[in-house]
Amino acid sequence: MEKTDVLILGAGAAGMFCAIEAGRRGRRTLVLDHARAPGEKIRISGGGRCNFTNLGIAPERFLSRNPRFALSALKRFTQWDFIARLDAEGIAWHEKTLGQLFCDGPATQIVDMLVRQMREAGVELRLGVEPGEIRAVPDGFEVATSRGPVRAASVVVATGGKSIPKMGATGYAYRVAESFGLPVVETRPGLVPLTFAAQELERLKELAGLSVPARITADGVCFEEALLFTHRGLSGPAILQASSYWREGMPIAVNLTPGADLSPALRAARDAGPKSAVRTVLARHLPERLARHMESVTGIEGPIGAQSNATLERLSQLLRQWELRPVGTEGYRTAEVTLGGVSTDHLDARTLAARSVPGLHFIGEAVDVTGWLGGYNFQWAWSSGWAAGQAV
Repeated sequence: MEKTDVLILGAGAAGMFCAIEAGRRGRRTLVLDHARAPGEKIRISGGGRCNFTNLGIAPERFLSRNPRFALSALKRFTQWDFIARLDAEGIAWHEKTLGQLFCDGPATQIVDMLVRQMREAGVELRLGVEPGEIRAVPDGFEVATSRGPVRAASVVVATGGKSIPKMGATGYAYRVAESFGLPVVETRPGLVPLTFAAQELERLKELAGLSVPARITADGVCFEEALLFTHRGLSGPAILQASSYWREGMPIAVNLTPGADLSPALRAARDAGPKSAVRTVLARHLPERLARHMESVTGIEGPIGAQSNATLERLSQLLRQWELRPVGTEGYRTAEVTLGGVSTDHLDARTLAARSVPGLHFIGEAVDVTGWLGGYNFQWAWSSGWAAGQAV
């Protein structure tokens, strides 16, 4: 029977970071992962540049049944702490937009840093190993694996959620939690494109491939970034953000002129060129295809000179609050994260340990803590991994 002090299941961002901290504390640490290479989500994130954190980390930018749960870990290991580690390694980075930080070079720099720091801390990494049942035994846990059982005083479950199953994502962490009597908050895809029914898609098909700045509101929460029309529905940063707040049956509001009321501009255009088509005037403010579509949505007929103030106000209002009703999402296949997870009500905020099962920790995406798009989920991985690494 192989024995170790700390067994970490999952060699992603959270698991490797936890391993480094545990190893540096002198704990004999073993990391297992079913994948062929560590840190695959790090490698592909941010278009291969890894959006590794955000300057605007705040508890209200994380979704959870208990949004303040994440605060302890986020305050004890901050975005500035992670930035300092990259700086010490000479890994160059830049701010792209909205506080989002990316590597100047390839994301593999971060993976290489984590793997090297694990090795320097005495951590053993084994890949291609499938974890199985975990059961409590005297002085710790026994974990079944595809290469034989392992006993450990502490076990950290860092296997992530269900997003991107083609990379091997499963619900393993949730099954472990439930086997120890820990509740799991309903899971669903997050940061994911929204889809429409066939009838709505037919109406919108002429807009496929078009990207515009917009303000999207879902369940009272607004995001102002790019909106992309697709062959299945809607995508782009603004939609991905809103998707975490959207639920089936709920409409979304699309503001195509954020920060502007076009009523005065439309009236001025009517006075200056009454023979102009409404779509021609709209095309001064929107892409031509979208201008033509919005004209048809309103049912306006005739040149702009034939339109009353009330009609122009109605058009302007539609541009500010165009209600669309998605029927679903593209699912875990394209979702960047999993909403929900192991209930925070049963975890210690400082250590990420299950209160009823001393020595069993859950970190990263497996927990019911989901950040906004833009580096928030990586920061939760670093912070939760660090916190558990101080305790195991």
